[in-house]
Amino acid sequence: MKDFVVGAQIYSVRTLAQSAQGLKDTLIKLKAMGYNTCQLSGQSREIPDEVVRDILQETGMKCVVTHNSIDDFDNALDELIKRHKTWDCAYAGLGAMPAQYRESLDTFKEFALHANEIAEKLYDNGINFVYHNHAFEFQKINGVTGMDVLFDNFGPHTQFELDSFWVQAGGANPVEWFYKVNGRMEVAHFKDMMGAKDGGVPCTMVPIGSGNLDWPALKRACEETGVKYAEIEQDNAVEKEHPLGELCSSINYLKSIGCIF
Repeated sequence: MKDFVVGAQIYSVRTLAQSAQGLKDTLIKLKAMGYNTCQLSGQSREIPDEVVRDILQETGMKCVVTHNSIDDFDNALDELIKRHKTWDCAYAGLGAMPAQYRESLDTFKEFALHANEIAEKLYDNGINFVYHNHAFEFQKINGVTGMDVLFDNFGPHTQFELDSFWVQAGGANPVEWFYKVNGRMEVAHFKDMMGAKDGGVPCTMVPIGSGNLDWPALKRACEETGVKYAEIEQDNAVEKEHPLGELCSSINYLKSIGCIF
């Protein structure tokens, strides 16, 4: 068993990070809670990469993974690689599969092969490609899920970045899937769920430990399958009165079960 480090997904508090000062203030507050690593996603892209680097250094926070658009990978890969090297970040994530690939099992396979091409280019430059799922990958097409197609066709350098909430929202078991991608996921997303699906619409995202996911089992799965980083993401935290308080609740719970930050 190997320890992994839990961090904060900035997308959770994205409205607080739309300026350089806002990003810096947010990272300072997360650091004071006990976070030492983060995922950069949702902050203003108008902040120059070098300024973001300086903010990370000044606040003592390390960016371990990002989320990017397919356009970033397809049309600005050199710039993306330079950005990750500037930030000393080894994982570049795609936050969602483009809609045109979601239509059939064949298009899921097309996406997997395209992802492999991107992953190989990144790997040659010392960066790892990770794919973040939602619920739609678990819908069955002719008895087969899109996620199964990805599982069968992702290459050796195309990693999963499973999101615990969305796995469950898709009708699958997050713990089982964390084990299924054993050795193929170095970054995971921690997200809790309150309630159950209703008419195919996933229910509420809540701070870690206040929902119905089995966190001791997920922690153990990460330790036993080679996960290095897990990022806490709560998309709806920005809708709350105190968005950072949501992330504070999450870190306090995960600390109580022995997670490392």
